[in-house]
Amino acid sequence: MSITAERKTELIKEYETKPGDTGSPEVQVAILTERIKNLTEHLQTHAKDHHSRRGLLQMVGLRRRLLDYVKRKNEERYQTLIKRVGVRR
Repeated sequence: MSITAERKTELIKEYETKPGDTGSPEVQVAILTERIKNLTEHLQTHAKDHHSRRGLLQMVGLRRRLLDYVKRKNEERYQTLIKRVGVRR
């Protein structure tokens, strides 16, 4: 359900805005998106896992708030981010 350390490092390298950047909204959205994808797959086989479903909904809400923040600060940055991550909006 969670992502491996290697995959997380790959995502950070791919989405960082400057070297060593782990806290920018782009990196956070990319990591959350990966976790959401993994958890969605898990819930398709374990439909009655309501605790994990609640965690999924919290992650989706957090990602939504981060995307709203980026959109409020810089519309162009937001558009490129949702295209790169593959989030429909």
